[in-house]
Amino acid sequence: MNPIRELMKRARPLVRARRRAFGPLRPSWSEEFETIATVLRLSATLSTRLPLSVQRRAVDAPRPDTAVVKQTRITEVSAGGVRGAWFERPESRRDRAVVYLHGGGYSVGGLRSHRDLIARLCSEVGARVLGLEYRLAPEHPFPAQLEDSLAALDWLAEQGLPASRVALAGESAGGGLTLSTLVELRDRGRELPASAALLSPWVDLEGGRASYRENRRWDFVTPRAIEAYTRRFVPRDRRRHPLAAPLHAELGGLPPILVQVGEVESLRDEGVELAARLEAAGCDATLEIWPDMIHAFQVFAPMLDEGRRALARAGAHLRRGLDDRERRAESLG
Repeated sequence: MNPIRELMKRARPLVRARRRAFGPLRPSWSEEFETIATVLRLSATLSTRLPLSVQRRAVDAPRPDTAVVKQTRITEVSAGGVRGAWFERPESRRDRAVVYLHGGGYSVGGLRSHRDLIARLCSEVGARVLGLEYRLAPEHPFPAQLEDSLAALDWLAEQGLPASRVALAGESAGGGLTLSTLVELRDRGRELPASAALLSPWVDLEGGRASYRENRRWDFVTPRAIEAYTRRFVPRDRRRHPLAAPLHAELGGLPPILVQVGEVESLRDEGVELAARLEAAGCDATLEIWPDMIHAFQVFAPMLDEGRRALARAGAHLRRGLDDRERRAESLG
């Protein structure tokens, strides 16, 4: 049995009794979402004690496809040697694309765990989405993940989709990798993607901000878990490397970027700081703080209206960037 589902089954009566006695933990939380948040917090504690192989099996355990996944054609592909899959709907434009980089602390997760989120983004943006299964740490530490995202973009260019017709998106570690990819492309003097969406981005490997303490009752991202993921990803002397922790990078000259964070997530403050630094560097940055939401709440869109609305806004942002870049090219051309 899927260990997460088993924990959900056991936690539900306890959550129900607690809500009956004291009300919801957060004003907008349904019983279903409060159960999920409770299980995630317990799972995060256990994950620091379980072998990584067990964690990966739990995250990637088979689950029923949602309606939006069933309506999406998913085709596996090798994108410049990187395993990936095209997500496509009948209305998806084929002359533009979004590259999606999944979260999971650079060491767990993949296309199976993120099928619903990527399918929903495909629906919202009106274009094909290329989901990538970049290499995972500790078997492949930094900068393997960045090398894979860059290789996939090179492959897209070879397929006739230059960066001007591509947007980037990712959540958690994938949000950090999205930003690192933009910074590296800029520093190489390469054309930049049209826009990017960073969902609960993990962009600083040192943590320690006030939101970790303030939100420890609500969120599942703990300092201990962050430390475990960081140790797998980079050696201690590279924790401030601007491509591993892009909050420390020079952030000027980047395309329009949307940053979404949850009000009660541990990484809230670094997302807020990132948006401020982007704006100070002259970038078109939009920050959204979603009330009552935990880390990577967009992943829970199947049972969470806020997750669905956040993905709709992310899709609109990405589409707008692609439209603007297309209009600019037409005016020059």
